[in-house]
Formats: sequence, structure tokens, C-alpha cells
Amino acid sequence: MSGSRQVKRLLFVVNTSWFFISHRLALAVAAREAGYDVHLATQVYSPAERQKILDAGITLHELEIPRSSTSVIANVRLLYRFARLYRRIRPEIVHHVTMKPNVLGGWAARLTRVHASVFAVSGLGFVFTGTGFRANLRRRVLKSVMRSSLGHRNSRVIFQNPDDERTLTEAGVVGRGRAVLIRGAGVDLADYPPTPESPGRVRVLLATRLLREKGVAEFVAAAKALRAAGVRADFLLAGEVDDQNPGSFTRDEVQAWHDAGHVEWLGHVPAMAPILAGVHVVTLPSYYGEGVPKVLIEAAAAARAIVTTDMPGCREIVQNEVNGLLVPPRDVEALSAALERLINTPAERMRMGTAGRAQVASEFTLAQVVGQTLQVYKTLTD
Repeated sequence: MSGSRQVKRLLFVVNTSWFFISHRLALAVAAREAGYDVHLATQVYSPAERQKILDAGITLHELEIPRSSTSVIANVRLLYRFARLYRRIRPEIVHHVTMKPNVLGGWAARLTRVHASVFAVSGLGFVFTGTGFRANLRRRVLKSVMRSSLGHRNSRVIFQNPDDERTLTEAGVVGRGRAVLIRGAGVDLADYPPTPESPGRVRVLLATRLLREKGVAEFVAAAKALRAAGVRADFLLAGEVDDQNPGSFTRDEVQAWHDAGHVEWLGHVPAMAPILAGVHVVTLPSYYGEGVPKVLIEAAAAARAIVTTDMPGCREIVQNEVNGLLVPPRDVEALSAALERLINTPAERMRMGTAGRAQVASEFTLAQVVGQTLQVYKTLTD
């Protein structure tokens, strides 16, 4: 209590601590400063991440949240752990982030009669972009599951791009009155000052989880093709393998690319701003089904030209020929041609970089995202 006013308890449920820190920590801090009692349920992956969360004044509840498990028993156990936590801390709002918290946490919120639920759809993933009989079957099953789990009567579903919003509203998974469009996690422009390009060889960066669906193999193939054609550039790959994801490349595979000189593997990069200052072009040839990839917002904020795929989420931040180039997914030849064009045209890179930063300032700032999300909380609790 503060006087006669009841402090509202807000619980974030996120599958990994590193994703929460990267994509939701600033929102959680803003919510705490706005008067919410902020809690987080997540799986913590390092002592440093644990300390960063605690230092932000957030009450931490550590849970094992297996991301890739399809075991019915394991998922029922996780559902039970969510429900037990909700009953114990009695949050007024639960903000679920990523697919497993959305599904299992959504059911737990309904079972325990949580006052309000928020669901963040950070892209629909490979299930919604894949083709063939099995992909179609998975989509039908997942839509049915999500229709139930996201069905809390006092809730909002936050989409990052209009393609995903249209997909789930037209399928009847989410009622149009409960859908909210908030475009990405946002960035603070002050954290990504535009800097002049470094002299010397052009450096092209792909920074992502090292998953097949992120277009990593296509990037490596384009780098090999461009090197063979005599294009003078360095190709940097930033990111780690993901042992819990069946779509991940292995450490041996990635190390082999590095050892062969196809790409320079940087591993995990803890801060993006310094590396963006030293590169000339940023690429993300994803066919994953993104929300709005934060790395592309960061690249645009840092005034770097972008090459990405004409896919939901990616095309939300990149306007073709304005702040970057869009290419078809899984098309190594088109990717190579787009990269070669920007490698060879510094004036175009600078023009696109300037346009990208202006777009972020207009549409993708952290302040805008935080303000819109806090308004969602207010709508559900007033």
C-alpha cells in the first residue's frame, strides 16, 4: 500500500533471462518507475544476468523453462509451475513473452483467474512460414492451441508487425478488439550514435542466433561467392549456437566456416553499438517469421545500410531502396548481388543509413514502445 492506493503487481514471464534483458528490461524498469511492483519469472543463464535483473529492482522468480521440449509431461509440469507461481504472488497483470509462456502461461492465467493478461507475439516463427503437409498440420494445431491459451477475457495481444496481426485475427485466434500493434522492442537513439564509416575494407555483419531459419547458411554461401568473384570485403558473423534449438548449427560447423576463411566468427557480442560503429553493411537473410528484428532497428539507428529478406517483420523496418535492400528468402544469388551493390557504393550506403536513422526516430524509439505498452496495462486495469 502507498497511502490508500493499492500498488499494482506486474509479472513478466519470459523463457530466457538474456532475452528479457535485451528486449524487455527497459520496459520493466519504466513500469517500476510508473508505480508497478514488477516481478519476473524466467530461466536464468548466468550470474551476471541474475545480478542485472536484481539491480534493476525487479523481484526474480527462477524457473526452468525448456524452450524446445515437446514432451506432454514436461509441458504439464511447466503449466503447473506457472499456475502455482500465479497463485502465490497474485499478479494483477501477467505479461507473457514468446511462444511457450504465451501458451502455457496463458492457460495458467485463465486457470488462476489472473485479472489481466498481455501476450507478446514476437514473430510467428518457422511454423507459420514453412511449407508442405507437415507445416500446414502444425499451423492448424498451433492455431487451435493459441485460440484457447490467448483467450483470457481481459487481455491484449501485442503484435510487432501487421502481417502477424492479420494472420491470427483472420484465423479467429485473436479478436480484433484485443489486437494491438506495437512495432518491436524499440531502441534509445542515444545508445546508437551515427558514426562515420571506418576506412579500409568494407565489413558486412550478420548478428543473430545461429539458426538455419535465420539465413546463416545463405550468408556464408554469399560470402564465399563474393570472395570467389574477387569482391574485397570482410564478412562477420556474430552470435552463438543454441544447443536447445534443433534448428541451430553446431559449434564445429560454425568453427569450420571461420577456419576456412569464409566468415569471421565473433561469437556472442554483449553490446551491439560498438560493433555497428565498425561495420558498413548489416544483413539478416532470415526466413524465420520475425516480429521486428531488434538488430535491424539497431542497425538503422546506427545509420547503417541493411540487406534483409522480404519477409514479415524484416520489411517492417527496411523500405526497399530507401534505407536498405529487400531480397527474396533463401536466394543466395539475390543476396550476393545486393551485398555486392552496397559494398561497391559508399554514397548509397550513407544515403540509406541516414534514411534508416530518421525512420527509427519517427517510428521505433524505446520511448514510443514503452509509452504504448504502459497504456495497454492502464487500459486493462482501470
